[in-house]
Amino acid sequence: MPAPVVVYKDVGGLVSDYEAITERYRRENRDVRLHECRSACTLALSLPNVCVYPDAKVKFHQAYNAINRETDLGVSSRLFASYPAAVQVRLGNLTREYRVLTGTELIALGMRNCEGGPTMIASRKQRAPSTSLASARSDGSSGASLASFGDIAHKVQSAVATALAGGAGDQTASIRVAVADRQQTGLARGAEEANALPEPAPPLPPRRPPSEAFAGQDMAQMSPAYLQLISGAQPILGQQLVRTVASN
Repeated sequence: MPAPVVVYKDVGGLVSDYEAITERYRRENRDVRLHECRSACTLALSLPNVCVYPDAKVKFHQAYNAINRETDLGVSSRLFASYPAAVQVRLGNLTREYRVLTGTELIALGMRNCEGGPTMIASRKQRAPSTSLASARSDGSSGASLASFGDIAHKVQSAVATALAGGAGDQTASIRVAVADRQQTGLARGAEEANALPEPAPPLPPRRPPSEAFAGQDMAQMSPAYLQLISGAQPILGQQLVRTVASN
């Protein structure tokens, strides 16, 4: 089957051109879907496989000569005769001004809805109400003995089998339920954490040497050019501060 033609916005043109393309779509049995269609484009309403969207706008008017802009009554009659009978009744006739029909109006007149078609609704069997089971010791403490946990497992297995059972004749496979003692699980986890090896501490950075190691340097070892004043300059810092800066 050929791909459908979706008309988003067609402002029309020469009627002869649209008559040719409309006949081609008719021979190909092509599906044409209209959003906005004006003027000569409205010939598409004559196709058997045409449909309109609910928000579509289809605009009708008389045909006119492209040179002198005079109304061509013969071509206008061919246009009007191509429309479905219900559309003709609704329009009455064609005028030089646009007559607009919406997709919703055209669908009400019998045009096919592009958004129509069978709708498949999925459904599922209603679930059985869930069964809540609880167990506690007579002294109020949490946990249960192995015997009580076995009883819980048996009840859970029966409840699940009942919930999953279908109509008569359905077979339900056996269900295995494992129940863990939360208190014992917590003790086991605590023992594992206690036996775990501590993570190694990150290495420390090397220690800096004491400042006294620099304080004993002889001033004579410093570069004379570093301590010599520039010609014409006056000393600002005292000797104590000069030695301190030089020693660092």
